[in-house]
Amino acid sequence: MTSSRLAPGAGIVTVPGGRPAVRTAEGEFLHLDTGTADLAALTRHLVGGEAAPDAEVARVAAAFEREGHAVRPAPEEGGPLTGRTVLLLGDARLTGPLARYAVAEGARTRHATPEHVGRLADGEGADASTVVVWCLDEPAPPALWDAADRLPAHGTAWLRCHREGAHLWTEPLAAAPGDVTSAHVRLRRLAATSAHRQLAAYWAGHRTPDNGPHPGEAAAALVAALLTADLLAWAAPGPGSGLPARRRLRRVDLRDLTVTEHPVLPVPPVAPLPARGSGPA
Repeated sequence: MTSSRLAPGAGIVTVPGGRPAVRTAEGEFLHLDTGTADLAALTRHLVGGEAAPDAEVARVAAAFEREGHAVRPAPEEGGPLTGRTVLLLGDARLTGPLARYAVAEGARTRHATPEHVGRLADGEGADASTVVVWCLDEPAPPALWDAADRLPAHGTAWLRCHREGAHLWTEPLAAAPGDVTSAHVRLRRLAATSAHRQLAAYWAGHRTPDNGPHPGEAAAALVAALLTADLLAWAAPGPGSGLPARRRLRRVDLRDLTVTEHPVLPVPPVAPLPARGSGPA
């Protein structure tokens, strides 16, 4: 049987002249009372996998596991994205590092086409273990992502990013009906600015030619890491310490690589306006 190990981020701290402590994965320090268990033997057991030499060490190790400070890894366990397929579209300077990071976490990656996404959006070959990630080094033209917005309705997850001038936006991951789509993000952003006409015209292409800045190697790595974090949250949801991936809009400033997060909610459907002349007399 596989012995338990310290959970990722957790550790045992020996305090000179004081009692030992447990540093939790959240960064808290808890006093550690080992009773009659030998601390060195406990450490070897939880760190190196050495067999527990006696019942007391086994008892304390079981308490670590019960409180979530130790885990019992499954044999031949893969990464968090094992069994997941990531379909990539868009600019290679962004999808390239993302593919490497996703593979490192256990995912299978494949390049897809808009036609393939359209078939998935119609429910053809839809799979809950698949996510479509579309990255653009330019503003997303209107209607480009309309078909992809239907992916969550068929169980396929949907993640995207695009650049507007010096700002690169990563939009919330959508994995189920009711999640935030690209259309929702557009509506929310238009509603949040007094320059909604200008922003809509900018998206529609009524602007001077794009002059960058394009994401460099460091910026592309940062964006890929942020998107990978969203994929990890999709594959193995956890408590987290900030906005959930499905409600988080990020803006990356490519000039200084600062990241700001904004909460965003889906836009509920509304009844259509009545046709002119159809109301009561």
